[in-house]
Amino acid sequence: MTESTRITRGIQRSPSIIDRKRRTAIDVRAFLAMIAIGMAASFGLGVMLDIDEILSSYGSGFSRRIVTDTESGGVEVHQKRRLPTTHIHDLGSVHGEEAEGEKDHDLYEHHVNYENPSYENLGGEEVDVAEPAATNTSAGGNVEVEEEHNPSGHHLIVDMKHLDADFLNSEERLAAAIVGTVAAAGLTLLSYHCHALHPAGVSCVGVLLESHISFHTWPEEGVITLDLFTCGSALLLPVLPTIERLFGVPRTKTVVKDGITTIEEEEVFTQWSHELRGFRPPHVRKNNYLDDASDLYASVMTSLTEQKKMILSTKSPYQNIDIWELVDPQESVPTYHDGLKHNLSDDSPGWTDWRLFTPPRNLFIDGMYQTSDILDNEFHETIVHPSMFAHTNPTRVAIIGGGDGSTLREVLKHNTIESVTLVEVDKMMVDIAKEYLPKLSDCSNLIGRSPSCFDDDKVEIIYEDARKWFIGNYGDDATGKPAFDVIILDALDPQDNKSRMSALLFMDNTFLSSLYNSLTDNGVIAAKIGVAPNVLDPRADLGLQVRRETFMRLIENHPSTDAMLVYEENHCNLGEPGAMLVFCKNAKCRRQWYAEADEVDYQIYKRIVGTVNGEPALSHYDGSTQKFYQHPSKPWETVYCRRQPMPFECAYRGLDKTKVIHDFIVNNEEESSFSLQTVENEETGEKYTAVFATTDIPEGSYIMADDVAASFIISDDSVANLKKNVEVSGGKGTAQVIEDFLEFMEKNGHSSSAKGIGKNLVEMGGSHYIRRTSDASEANVGRWMPTHPSGKEPAYSPVYERYRLSFDVFLVATKDINEGEELIRPENLWS
Repeated sequence: MTESTRITRGIQRSPSIIDRKRRTAIDVRAFLAMIAIGMAASFGLGVMLDIDEILSSYGSGFSRRIVTDTESGGVEVHQKRRLPTTHIHDLGSVHGEEAEGEKDHDLYEHHVNYENPSYENLGGEEVDVAEPAATNTSAGGNVEVEEEHNPSGHHLIVDMKHLDADFLNSEERLAAAIVGTVAAAGLTLLSYHCHALHPAGVSCVGVLLESHISFHTWPEEGVITLDLFTCGSALLLPVLPTIERLFGVPRTKTVVKDGITTIEEEEVFTQWSHELRGFRPPHVRKNNYLDDASDLYASVMTSLTEQKKMILSTKSPYQNIDIWELVDPQESVPTYHDGLKHNLSDDSPGWTDWRLFTPPRNLFIDGMYQTSDILDNEFHETIVHPSMFAHTNPTRVAIIGGGDGSTLREVLKHNTIESVTLVEVDKMMVDIAKEYLPKLSDCSNLIGRSPSCFDDDKVEIIYEDARKWFIGNYGDDATGKPAFDVIILDALDPQDNKSRMSALLFMDNTFLSSLYNSLTDNGVIAAKIGVAPNVLDPRADLGLQVRRETFMRLIENHPSTDAMLVYEENHCNLGEPGAMLVFCKNAKCRRQWYAEADEVDYQIYKRIVGTVNGEPALSHYDGSTQKFYQHPSKPWETVYCRRQPMPFECAYRGLDKTKVIHDFIVNNEEESSFSLQTVENEETGEKYTAVFATTDIPEGSYIMADDVAASFIISDDSVANLKKNVEVSGGKGTAQVIEDFLEFMEKNGHSSSAKGIGKNLVEMGGSHYIRRTSDASEANVGRWMPTHPSGKEPAYSPVYERYRLSFDVFLVATKDINEGEELIRPENLWS
């Protein structure tokens, strides 16, 4: 909309130029001087006389006639006479009813943390500005006072629609809303200016001692856009309800239903964002949990389009706790359960109506996202069940943290559980979860469990610092006996670089030792470790993952660690894949970890409790999900191999493209690099089938890659079952086929190099004809992946976990093999 450029009492016609002969000559300079004098006199007269009063004296029906620069042909635009503007000095009491004939000037008496402010003369008394007593928030001094003088501030942006047009067109009512907002915020208003626009709308700006408040209105559209900026450390979120109350005057609409006409108020629609502006020293940023590095900032504060409702914002003795409901009108659509709730038909337009979407409640601890009461299943099933099923029979479980109850709920789904010990330092977090996030600890649908998981008789809650509790009970000098089969770390994660508590948990070898001391011999520990890496990440000890890398190296180097397994889940509602870690006191956990999907599904059937409504207790985790977790993603390998010095196994990530593969091709002597020949042993006279090279084979070439890649894989459990079948059939000679297979496997099979995995690989192709020798110097064929130089594989290596099968089967020429030479391999090749 454009501002009027002039106000006229009528439309002036251009002077006639019909009869030039009648015109009288006049001096141009005198003519211009007369015009200038006339314009000055008109302007002065207009200032002294209120033109609105002059116009209104002709009657209430008289309105201004406005001609704008953008209107062609001098078209008149009639505008309703505006309400007069009242100066801030004349607005009256802010805090209550004023005495007759008096004005309440408390407005000018709000104190701020600035020395000697300069006030515009608003007609009030001079006021003193008080400096509050310093509050030492740390050993470093007064952080809040320090932030007052930083080049930084807080910026609140608010957009509202469906507002009353008369309110949005009234400078006086809008100015009163400014005054009320400033007072509620504890700020100091120095001056304000409102400017009426034509044909409608108002722009206002209020100058604050702390900075400014400003807005613009569109009455016909029922819209106002407002922003409030202040310097210093005080948050502006507390003033948001006041803004919504004072500026959120709803417009009305006429509704005709069943022949009855009613006037209804429209629901005011508000969207807002809160930004930390300017530049803060690193230590001030670190101590501000709304800093732009926090999830609360990114997910809640900065989004202007989302509908946001604060359920709770408080501070316990240990942490900031925030709970928010978030709905994005552009992306949020009803879920399957919302459809059932609202009885939506297949052709209902409600499936794209964001107002039918049930907003989840999102929990933030110290600004970092933790979980959601609707979207938490995938996340907590991912944390809990891989580790629980990595143990064959978990009966006693400890949870560190987990005050929201989600992890506890998932643990109680296992029917093997005899006791769960929840060690949570913050009782207030548990109480808040019970009141505001009851879905997270809801066990009412689990058969045999209490309605609230916290109240189950198998659960003991210990409100103590977990680090102190474990060290005190299971430290090197403690007398506590191993008590737990599984421990789940559900407190902070090692990516939380702002938290001192995170450093104590994840960078303390004494604490780690106490955890291992509390475990049974086959114990398993699980931890969430932030978001998964990507291939662009620097070396882990250089970037943002220093704390996680320190934690993982502590575990790797701990003598009680026998296996470490990382995995990730894409459905954790984190925006990026969530990263998890399982580490075991005994590498036999690999047997369960690498189980086939059908085995895991069978264990789920046996172990997971039933439900009251008959639906599966697990909504995400199953055998196929576990198969996905079994092999770390490529970025884990990439970042791991950026370590210095580079780990030994990183040189064997994939077959070498510069080396030739020599295969045995049956019935194709021209293409085959090998031939089978019957050879007689000179010493024994025994005949056997041997493999000979039909071409020169350079050292390092791959031997029969196709054949060894087709090796048969069989578990120790399957081998044991086959042997039992022979016994059940009546002993040796009663199940000849099975016996022959077992004999063949014994001769041509070998165990996987992965400790504890319990799998065997049986060569089925031409490679099993290669002669074996006890003289290593005679051999010319060996393993592609040599034995680790230390003689022991590292407890943690994404490379070994990702390339295990290749390391277990591929063969290479260990020296040049000439045409016609027999292939020979060491007798203990795979041992």
